[in-house]
Amino acid sequence: MGKIKVTQVRSSIKRPQNQKRTLEALGLKKIGHSVEHDTTASVLGMVKVVDHLVSVEELK
Repeated sequence: MGKIKVTQVRSSIKRPQNQKRTLEALGLKKIGHSVEHDTTASVLGMVKVVDHLVSVEELK
């Protein structure tokens, strides 16, 4: 199981409530904030919901 680094690059202002809650569930608070997660199916699903607001890097 690998790890990914998720960074918020766009604002959550004027976004649907489910996207705001997904960012919060991922642990992202503001633009430029990064978090690391294991690559599980649930995390990848959350990233897919907000893929237009975040950037994703694979860590080794």
